[in-house]
Amino acid sequence: MSALVLLTPDAPAGRVADPDVPQLLVTDLGVVRGDGVFETLLAVDGRALQLEAHLDRLASSADALDLDLPAGERWQAAIETGLAEFARVHGEAEAMIRLVGTRGVDAAGPPTCWVYLQPVPASSREQRHRGLDVLLLDRGYSSDAAEAAPWLLLGSKTTSYAVNMAALRYAHRQGADDAIFVSSDGRVLEGPTSTLLIARTRDGVRELVTPLLRSGILAGTTQGALFATAEPAGWRLGYGPLTPEELHGNDGVWLASSVRLLAPIRSVDGCEIAVSPELTEELTELLLTATRH
Repeated sequence: MSALVLLTPDAPAGRVADPDVPQLLVTDLGVVRGDGVFETLLAVDGRALQLEAHLDRLASSADALDLDLPAGERWQAAIETGLAEFARVHGEAEAMIRLVGTRGVDAAGPPTCWVYLQPVPASSREQRHRGLDVLLLDRGYSSDAAEAAPWLLLGSKTTSYAVNMAALRYAHRQGADDAIFVSSDGRVLEGPTSTLLIARTRDGVRELVTPLLRSGILAGTTQGALFATAEPAGWRLGYGPLTPEELHGNDGVWLASSVRLLAPIRSVDGCEIAVSPELTEELTELLLTATRH
């Protein structure tokens, strides 16, 4: 059973609604044109993790779309309402929380906003332990496209996710679990719903590396939280640029996301790469340390 909370002007903490009956108008521009933004986050023990980072990114994405959404305090109150409703049925089970804001039925507003909660899919928990086989897919843009064409919204989390879902379906048809986008000029970017992380050792120093943000990828909240605790723990941090060849010969490679957390990659285009359960456990603990605060 899921939980749904609508952000409406008459309900400061959100209004609980029935998720099993229609709630969205067919003329909503989020449906008709994909004109909206969203965030997905994890709740553990009844508490939303990395909430501030997700609300900041939601606001940043909305700014890129010139979309006027409710303030962060309104979203936070609605999330608390949703968590209470979710807990009535599921107790303190892990919850996947989705925040969605669309332009509404009129380009001039008001926006349509809601918070939706459901149990974490079993597949997400399984992939944390089993690992992933991934394919490299050409994204069709150069690594400087985000700077040259900001209207592409490459660094924003919009509801226009058809390309991302098509990439995942293509990977699944090829027998893979996930994909990593590569730019037309040969730079490794991100997964359709995740951030890439590499652990390697250089000159005796352990290093965590992720692609350059300015290459047109979404700033990863999970990656940011991990980096915040990894550096004090002795890790050196790096930010690309990365090539496909650099996915091999490392201590470990992961796709990081808010609900799945750290899912180790075990093969790229059919070629096996190193997987370290011990390193995955170590980095996951560092990540959870960051998200508990």
